[in-house]
Amino acid sequence: MTRRCPRPATRRFARSTLRAIAVFSALLLVPLSGGSALPAEGSHAIAMHGTPKYGPGFEHFDYADPRAPKGGRVVLGQTGSFDTLNPFIIRGEPAAGVREWVYETLMARGFDEPFTMYGLIAETIDVPADRSSVTFHLNPAARFSDGQPITAEDVIFSMETLRERGRPNHRNSYKKVVRTERLSDHSVRFVFDASGDREMPLIMASMPVLPRHLLTAETFDRTTLTPPVGSGPYIIAAVDPGRSITYKRNPDYWGRDLPVNRGRFNFDEIRYEYFRDMSVQFEAFKSGVLDVRTEDDPKLWASGYDIPAHRDGRIIMREIETGLPAGMSALAFNIRRPVFQDARVRRALLLLFNFEWVNKTLYHGLYKRTESFFERSSLSSAGRPADQRERELLAPFPGAVLPEVMEGRYRMPVSDGTGHNRENAREAFRLFKEAGYVIESGRLVHKDTRRPLEFEILAGSAVQQRLMASYVSDLAKLGIAARLRVVDSAQYQSRLKDYDYDMIQTAWPSSLSPGNEQVFRWDSRTADTPGSFNFVGVKNPAVDAMIGRLLEAESEEDFTSAVRALDRVLLSGHYVVPLFHASRQWVANWGQVKSPERFALWGYNLDTWWIDGQK
Repeated sequence: MTRRCPRPATRRFARSTLRAIAVFSALLLVPLSGGSALPAEGSHAIAMHGTPKYGPGFEHFDYADPRAPKGGRVVLGQTGSFDTLNPFIIRGEPAAGVREWVYETLMARGFDEPFTMYGLIAETIDVPADRSSVTFHLNPAARFSDGQPITAEDVIFSMETLRERGRPNHRNSYKKVVRTERLSDHSVRFVFDASGDREMPLIMASMPVLPRHLLTAETFDRTTLTPPVGSGPYIIAAVDPGRSITYKRNPDYWGRDLPVNRGRFNFDEIRYEYFRDMSVQFEAFKSGVLDVRTEDDPKLWASGYDIPAHRDGRIIMREIETGLPAGMSALAFNIRRPVFQDARVRRALLLLFNFEWVNKTLYHGLYKRTESFFERSSLSSAGRPADQRERELLAPFPGAVLPEVMEGRYRMPVSDGTGHNRENAREAFRLFKEAGYVIESGRLVHKDTRRPLEFEILAGSAVQQRLMASYVSDLAKLGIAARLRVVDSAQYQSRLKDYDYDMIQTAWPSSLSPGNEQVFRWDSRTADTPGSFNFVGVKNPAVDAMIGRLLEAESEEDFTSAVRALDRVLLSGHYVVPLFHASRQWVANWGQVKSPERFALWGYNLDTWWIDGQK
C-alpha cells in the first residue's frame, strides 16, 4: 500500500462544485484511450501515482488469458491447521483461501502496476484533487452468492464493523474515516480526517465487502466453521476442520464477465490439504496428491525434485521473474525484552550470523544476502548515498541514521565462507564489552547485573531448525546461551499475537508501493497492539515521521526519498538480523496445470492458471 497528501480542504463545497472537481480529478488520473468517454460518474480506476495502465473500456489484464478453459480441480498444500472460516479477526487460525476466493473488495488490484485499483463491486470512483474523500458508485449487478444485491448499506456496514471489530490493520486505516454519507442505494462517500493520507481512497477501494443481511456486529468477531457468504467467484463446498477445505466455482457469480475477471478463476474446484509436517507435504506433491507447489527451500529446489516425474516432463519447475521487491526476511529481535534493548547487543548478534557458511552448506548457494527492507528495488537505500530530499527529511532526527548508512557505505558483514567467522566474532565481542558484558566461566554475563546473555528463539516449524541450529552453535562459541524452541502452528500464532517470544524468524513482504502497512509494522502506535506486525516493538519518532512522509508524498520522487529514508532508519536501529532472498519465485506443478504465457509484474498468480484436458 502507499501514502498521503498535504492538508485536506477545510471548506466543503456544494454538491455541484464537488462533482466538478471529482470529474476534473478523474481526467487527471485516467487517460482517455481511443477517444472513449469517461463513465457518467467518476473513473473506472485510480492509481496511487501517475495514471492507470489500462484505460476505460479495456477488455482484460495482459497477464490473464481470456481463452483459458474453465473446469477441473487443483489441489494445494498447507502446513499446520485451521479452526475458523473468519479471516477478518484476530481470534483463531483461518483456513487458507477464504479471503481470496469467497470475499471481494470494492475494486480489484491490477498486478502489472505498483498500486492501481479497477472497477469491481464499485464500478466507478470519484476522488477530489486533495484526496480528502472518496465516492464509490456500485455496480447494480453486484450480488452476494445467496443472490442478495450489494448496496451502500453493505459497504457502510463493512467499514464500520471492520473498524470496530476487525484486525488491527483494518482498525488503524478505517479510523481515518470521519464521516460516511449514503448518497443512494448504490453510492457511498467516505470523508477522511486531516492526516493527509493520500492512500486512503485506495485503502477503501481495497476493503472487503460483507453481507449486512447475514451478520451483526456481535456475531462478526466469533470464530466459526459455518461457510460464510461473500460475493466472490467461489463458494465453500466442503470443510474437514483442520484438514482440508474445498472451494467450488460459483456458476452464478455476478462478476464473471467483468474486464478485471476475464481469464481468471478458471478452476471448477480449489482444494487445500493440510499437513502437520512440511516433508510429508512435499511427498504428497511428488506422488501427485498436490498439483502446484511454491517452493521456498533451496535444498529441495536444487535436488529434491530429481525424480522420474520431473525427468520425464510430468512435473515442471519454473523460475518466475518478479518485479516486486524481495522485502525483508530476518531473525527479529523483540526489543520489548530487556536483553535486546541495547542496540550494540543487537549489532553484535547480527555480526555473529555467518551467511556465507549457511548459504553454502544449507542452501546450495542459491540465496542472496538481504541488505534492505525494500531489497531488489529502486526503493532500497543500500549502496546509495542519501539524496538532498532524504537529508532534509532526516534532519530533525540527528543520530537516527548511522553515518555509513547515510552515505551508502553500510553493508551486511561478510565472512570467509568457513565455519569460523573469526573477524566478525572479534568485532561482536568488542561491542558486547562496550555494552558491559564479560566472559566468566565460558559464559557471557553482564558485569553489573551478573545476568548471562541468554534468550529463546521461537520457531513454528521444523524447517527452521537447520538454520536456527547453525546460528545457536555460533552464538555458543562466544558464551551466549540461545535456546531453540519449536511449537505447533496454533501455539506459535498465539504467542506471536501476544509478543510472547524473544526472537523469531519472520518476513515483511514488500511492494513497489509501500504505504499504510508500514504503520502496522513499525509505527509506535502499533508496538503494543496485539496482533500487529510490529513484531520487533519499534517505538522510534524518526520511523513514525518517515512513514508519515511517504504517506503524504504526492510526487514519485518525494515518495522514493521518504521510503529510502525509512529504510535507513530501520537499518540503523539493528532491529533484525537480515537473512536472504531468492532472485526469482520458485514454482513446481504437474503438467496438466497450465499458465498464461505472460506473468504479471508481481509474478506467480494462481487465479490466472487452468487445468488442461480436465484431468
